[in-house]
Amino acid sequence: MRIMILGAGVMQLPAIRIARDLGWRVAAADADAAAPGATLVDEFLHVDLKDRAALEAAAMKLRASGGLDGVFTAGTDFSANVAWIAARLGLPGIPYEVALDASHKGRMRARFEAAGVPSPRFVTVGVDEDATLAAERVGFPLVVKPVDNMGARGCRLVAATREFGPAIAEALRSSRSGRAIVEEYVEGPEFSIDAIVHEGRVELCGIADRHIAFAPFFVELGHTMPSAYPPEALAEVVRVFELGVRALGLGPGAAKGDIKLGKRGAVVGEIAARLSGGYMSGWTYPYASGVEPTLAALRVAVGLSPGGLGARRDWVSAERAFISIPGKVSRLLGEREALLEPFVKDVFLRLGPGSRAVFPSNNVEKGGNVISQAPDRASASAAAERAARALLPVLEPEDAATEDFLAGGGGIILPDGRAWPPPAFGEVPEAFRNALAVLPEDIPGSAPGRGEPSPYLPLALSPQTLASRDWLGRTLAESLELVERLSGARPARPGESALAGRFWRALERGGWQAALYVVDTERALRAG
Repeated sequence: MRIMILGAGVMQLPAIRIARDLGWRVAAADADAAAPGATLVDEFLHVDLKDRAALEAAAMKLRASGGLDGVFTAGTDFSANVAWIAARLGLPGIPYEVALDASHKGRMRARFEAAGVPSPRFVTVGVDEDATLAAERVGFPLVVKPVDNMGARGCRLVAATREFGPAIAEALRSSRSGRAIVEEYVEGPEFSIDAIVHEGRVELCGIADRHIAFAPFFVELGHTMPSAYPPEALAEVVRVFELGVRALGLGPGAAKGDIKLGKRGAVVGEIAARLSGGYMSGWTYPYASGVEPTLAALRVAVGLSPGGLGARRDWVSAERAFISIPGKVSRLLGEREALLEPFVKDVFLRLGPGSRAVFPSNNVEKGGNVISQAPDRASASAAAERAARALLPVLEPEDAATEDFLAGGGGIILPDGRAWPPPAFGEVPEAFRNALAVLPEDIPGSAPGRGEPSPYLPLALSPQTLASRDWLGRTLAESLELVERLSGARPARPGESALAGRFWRALERGGWQAALYVVDTERALRAG
């Protein structure tokens, strides 16, 4: 067998590995010649996945030089190009128009509406159209998103009219076709599903609970497989997912669904004609169940039956992300510690020395991900969360983006007056916040030696304040200890100069990372 895989990135590594293990010849196409899978395949095709004509020409050349049995992708937004190539070369796959329906959120919603599949009310708009009419038809709260992008790029919850203009503009900028969708917001838990569709059957691979944060954006800070929701709730989720799969006409091949469970029951967020990205199909489901959905999807892509998909073990796998405040990373600490955590299987890093970090508003702006595997949910979740906290991106001092973040810039103001991004520790006691508001920036006194860190003004903090937790679950007390360990800073003694308001306000705003940045910047400025 010979298969062509669109993409040679991290999300395609399981497919490359499994196909090679089967003894198949593997060709992979990617615009990035340094993609991690480029050296693992028999033939690397340096082709942009957006260039359908070039992909087709590459596939034709493969067929002419020894044959081609199938074309495949996982975790990319190019399932329509897979269908196009399959149709042009007479390979197994879904019709091209069906793939377009599963790639374009407006077309998808129209198919669901016509078939009576529960899904949000919607209106699609283009760059030259009056989007306010769409908002009036849908009503607030609503969600705006590009019709043809993935990873939550350009997606935003809009609660009031004044937020709508900037949100729809960003959604349109994030769309390859210049169109966005305005849809009803459905409040409730969200689930990810992978399935294989073959000979009219929808064979479920698994259901994961998604953990979404940082409203009004939709940033997935992780998922846990399998779902912890009761069987009756999951049965409703699966029922609606299967309705959506059949309404789109998917098969043969993979189907990936995002389903929400709202007050009126389950509704389809979206369904894609591929296996999931986000480490689910290639990592967390195999770790939890002992079954490889990628193997089944590859077999179907070359015209074979998928094989058995029943779980072989009843374990739990958790994926969690770590994040950063804005700035330039000088060093990334903790990778070894994260990998040594009991039950941790993998650590995937996006940030490293020299990287520019941003606070995430979508799923491609996170610092990296860790994945665990354990016999029970508590152990799997705790291990992944500890490993995520172990990964420490230290920022370079004197950086404009970090200074802007600490000054309150680079974000938005929500209708209730709160700033986004949210402060690191969320709802700290009001007395603590009031104390920070009146602290002077610095306390004068005897200066530290050259090259030594400035001490910080000690505060008498309540147990409730010290127990406040940051975005990833680290307490304020743990954050202070971390700053002291990484910088050498300590509480000031009487008569010493000390960092005061700017240290504590940075800690409250951006956690350990921001407080360490203030200490390092002060030391750099004194060093000249």
